[in-house]
Amino acid sequence: MDTQIITKFKIVKPTNEVFEALVNPEKIGNFWFSSSSERWEKGRTPTLRYNEYDAEVAIHVLEVEENRKIVFAWGGKDQETIVTITLKELDKTSTIIEVNESGLSEDDPEIINKMIGQKEGWVYTLTCLKGYLENGVTTLRASLVF
Repeated sequence: MDTQIITKFKIVKPTNEVFEALVNPEKIGNFWFSSSSERWEKGRTPTLRYNEYDAEVAIHVLEVEENRKIVFAWGGKDQETIVTITLKELDKTSTIIEVNESGLSEDDPEIINKMIGQKEGWVYTLTCLKGYLENGVTTLRASLVF
């Protein structure tokens, strides 16, 4: 059975600004990864880099609907999950962003820890996105200490 994690936030910015922050390699470094090798478009495989942790991950962009939806796969063949980010315009100044990550295996003995870790990661990422878009805060990214 497929297990999924769902995280939702309200961001007081128009949907097009939220979308652009996610797909634009010049903006993503302000709240999430240090960099993205290219714009997120269907069929592309951008490499995302965390300079602070000396880590990188490639994602495969499966679907993009401008200002509405982004779907990508990440995590490698043995642990690949699918992330669906949907944007819903509340009004001209506010957006509900929802992240749904699916594909975690219920048979995995570490499923609870993985689910908690992924949920924490999405809450943190969306908090950083909200701080960046609503208040121009760019210093939250990568402030977690492991």
